[in-house]
Order: sequence, then C-alpha cells, then structure tokens
Amino acid sequence: MELQKLLSYTRRAVDDYGLIEDGDKIAIGISGGKDSLTLLYALKHLHRFYPKRFELLAVTVDLGYRNFDLSPIEALCRELDVPYHIVHTEIGKILLEERKESSPCSLCAKMRKGALNRAIMDLGCNKVAYAHHQDDVIETMFLSLIFEGRFYAFPPKTFLDDTKLTVIRPLIYVTEAEVKGFQNKYNLPVVKNPCPVDGATKRQYAKELVRQINLAHPGAKVRLFHAIANGNIPGWQKNSGSNKIFIEGNESLL
Repeated sequence: MELQKLLSYTRRAVDDYGLIEDGDKIAIGISGGKDSLTLLYALKHLHRFYPKRFELLAVTVDLGYRNFDLSPIEALCRELDVPYHIVHTEIGKILLEERKESSPCSLCAKMRKGALNRAIMDLGCNKVAYAHHQDDVIETMFLSLIFEGRFYAFPPKTFLDDTKLTVIRPLIYVTEAEVKGFQNKYNLPVVKNPCPVDGATKRQYAKELVRQINLAHPGAKVRLFHAIANGNIPGWQKNSGSNKIFIEGNESLL
C-alpha cells in the first residue's frame, strides 16, 4: 500500500468520526508491531497538511521482557521528528514469574493500559491513538458475539470517563493485508513481541475464524465491516457537526 492511500483512509476516518480537533495533544501507543508503526507514519504525515493543528508524541509500555530492543523505533521516531517515550514496567515478571498466571492476557492488557494512560496524562495529552485496523474491528465483533452474546465492536472514538482521555482509532478503514503491504513497501522496523503467549489468544481464534469465512465466501469481510458501521452500534454514527462521542466502560476484548 502506498503512503498516499494510507493517508486517504486515515483522513476519511478522522473526518467521518471527528477524531481530531484543533489543539489536541495525541499520544500514539506504540507496541513495536506493524500496526502501530503504520499508524505512526499515518498521523505524522497527516499532521503536515491537516487543517486542524495538533501535537503528536509516541509512547511504548515496556513490559520488562528480555530481548525487547526498542532502538529501531527510537531511530524511526527521530527520523520522523516525533518525541518518543518509553514506560519501563515489570508487568511481564509480575504476571508470569510471580503470579504464574496461566491465562494472563486480560490482566496484562488492563495493567498495560493503566501504565500507558498514566504516562499519557503525565505528558499532558488529551487523546491516545490506537492502531486497531478493520480486521481488528471485525474480530472484536465475533469475540463479542461468541463470548458475550451481544453485537458490538469498539467505536472509532471512545471517551474514557475515569481518565478523561479520548481513544481514537484512525486506521479503521485500513485492512490488515494493506498494513502488511505498507510494512513491506516502507521496510518498517518491526520489533518482535517477546511475550511467550503471543498468538495463543481468543483474538487469534477469532482471526482464524474470520479468515476461514472470507475464504469460503469472498468479500465477506467487507460486508461484515459494513454491517458493523451501519448496525446502530453506539459510537458508530458518522460525524454530522456534533462532537458527541461514545462513553464506554468495558473494553476487555481489545
């Protein structure tokens, strides 16, 4: 995927759902994976011409695993002139060595987001950008249907009432395949996730399920996304000049 196409998708999402306003200070959550690095490129280049002026910075929560070398990301942020902050924690050690959690993903996500949000607030940001793409939206819908019994997918913009931060998701119109294409074309310095349970999650199950459905019924993913976008899910109403956003108390499936 070319940068111009990425910017077109990103701007469309930002405009459709009012994700960015004048004066925003936005932190990009950087995991080290292809999705968050693609988001870094998208928002940095959008920043150069978007009529609403905003600040950008990048933040990574280091869970304390060995062999998690963030120097390539530090170099990329210097190249893009985006301030980069690393939050050092021992979340991995606490969960896997001290507590010996057999299914640590949910608690890890909660602790990681807590550390990220505290750092972002300390840095004076009012928004945090997550790199969820279109496939993530569809997979979350399946997780919600299967494990919660409701038709739901996280919205493009979420206000976190406890922290007063707003989560934005500018990549919702970008597919995972397009992210992979962008990664390959621009040689993104992806840092491998050192988590020992990476890939053995409910989300991975949903990803495989969606893949099989789309193989059996080509174009199904597009139709599934349209069903979500037009399905009257709170927070999915397109911007009509109102700044009303969805207040969500539970994002445990993210």
